[in-house]
Amino acid sequence: MPTSNISDLSKILLIFAAVMLVIAIFVPIWYIDFDAPQYPEGLKLFIYSYKIGGEVDIINGLNHYIGMQTLHAENFIEFTVLPYLIGFFALFSLAAAIIGKKKWLYALLIAFFLFGILSMIDFWRWEYDYGHNLDPTAAIQVPGMSYQPPLIGYKQLLNFGVYSMPALGGWLFIVSGLLMLVAALFEAGYLKRLLNRRAPTGVAFIALATGFALVACTPEKPQPIKLNYDNCVHCKMTIADGKFGCEMFNPKGRCYKFDDLKCLFAYRQANTQTAFEAFFVHDYTQNNVLINAETAFYVEAAALKSPMAGNVAAFGDKESAERYAQQQNTTVKNWNEVNY
Repeated sequence: MPTSNISDLSKILLIFAAVMLVIAIFVPIWYIDFDAPQYPEGLKLFIYSYKIGGEVDIINGLNHYIGMQTLHAENFIEFTVLPYLIGFFALFSLAAAIIGKKKWLYALLIAFFLFGILSMIDFWRWEYDYGHNLDPTAAIQVPGMSYQPPLIGYKQLLNFGVYSMPALGGWLFIVSGLLMLVAALFEAGYLKRLLNRRAPTGVAFIALATGFALVACTPEKPQPIKLNYDNCVHCKMTIADGKFGCEMFNPKGRCYKFDDLKCLFAYRQANTQTAFEAFFVHDYTQNNVLINAETAFYVEAAALKSPMAGNVAAFGDKESAERYAQQQNTTVKNWNEVNY
C-alpha cells in the first residue's frame, strides 16, 4: 500500500515556504507606481501586510483634487487581520512538514490557494471602490472618468501612468505557493511520471516550457496610435499622419506616442533619467502600421515633409527603402544612424 507520509524533500520545501511567508509579513507585498511628467521619478505606494508606505501624503494630496478617497491604514480591516492570516499559513506549512502526512500537505495547498484567490478579489474590490467612489464636489471632474488602478500591469489614468506589481513580499508569497504545489505534485506522483516519460508527455512539457520562455522574451507589442485623437507627448500636437508616427515604452510598460521621430529623440534627450525600450515607428509604405524601429530601414529626405520636419521615413523592408532612397538621391540608414 502507498505510504501516507511525505518525503524529506517535500518537508524541506514546506519549511522554506514557511520561512518565506514569515518574511512576507514584514516587507512590502505590493507596490503601485504613479508616473507623470511632473514626477519623473514616480510616486510609489507600498502595501505591507499591516500598513501603507511610500509617498502616501503626496498621493493623497493629488487624489483630493479629483475626488478620490485618501488612504489611511486604519480604514482597512485587512491590515489588522492579514499579518495573522499569513502567520497562520506559515505555521500551517511548518506543521505539515513536522507531521509529515500527505493529507496535511493537500489541505495546506487548497487552503493557501483559496486564500490567495480571495485576497486578489478583495484587492480588486478595494481598487474598484477607490477608483469609482469619487467626491461629486471635487475640484477636477472628468465626466465618465474612473481612476481604478490596474490589478497588475500598466494603465494610463489622465496624465499618470500607473504600474501595479507584486513587491518582494508578494513574490515570496507566490514562490511559497509554488513550493507547496511542487511538493503536492511530487507526493501525488505526477512529477515522477512526467520526468520518467520520454514521450509524448515529456516532449509536450518541453514544448510548453519553451513556449513560455519565448513569450517571456518577446518584446513589448506596439500600442495602436489613434490618429486625430492621440497627442504627441513632446510637442502636444495631435497625431494625424499615419506615415510618421512613432512610440516607445519605459520598462514599466508605459507607452509614449509621438507624431515624428524628431519629437521622440528630443523627448528622450530631455528625459535622460528615464530608461526607454521597445521602439516602434510607422511604416511609410502603409497607413498607421507600426513596425519595430530598431530593425527598420530609414530614408532621410527634405521631400518627405514630416509633421515636425524630422523628414525621416521608416520602411519595413530594405528593398522599399532602397527604391525610395534612389528616387531621393540619398542612402538607406539603420536605427543607429538616425538615432540621436
